Amino acid sequence: MTETLAERARDALRDHPFLDAALRAGVVNYAAAARFLDLADDADVEAAATALRRYADACEAYAVESRDARVTMESGLGRVEGTGEGPLAVNGVGFVPGEGSLTGILAAGDVDAAALAVVLERLALADVAVEAAGVADEALFVVVGRRDGPDALRAVEAALDAVPTTA
Repeated sequence: MTETLAERARDALRDHPFLDAALRAGVVNYAAAARFLDLADDADVEAAATALRRYADACEAYAVESRDARVTMESGLGRVEGTGEGPLAVNGVGFVPGEGSLTGILAAGDVDAAALAVVLERLALADVAVEAAGVADEALFVVVGRRDGPDALRAVEAALDAVPTTA
């Protein structure tokens, strides 16, 4: 059975979540999006654009909400192998206070995996390299280089002011 153009559009959008968010926000040139997703040849771009427009019309509108969380920064974290200690530990690697060259950003409160995703996007846009990150029990923690600490703190605060409410 052959997929319809609408089904191919939905499948292509699953591979490009940023474009799905832009469609929901109403900030996309549909013809350009159809070409980017390689949905049709030049003769059928308008049909593909119409399929994307219908998809966007059927979706919930893009919306964000502010998350209530206290954001703090701790410098001097060190990476320790073979331990489950510290504010973040993954696969036997912990990050503990001491004489290290890393900084931890902790957001405690109304945070979850969706908030962490936005935080990581903001940090990437700010060119802040993330050493480690995690979220659990209403706490979000990211580890960055010491010099990136202030920029990371601002990025986390900004990210928590605008967490998407729809996927």
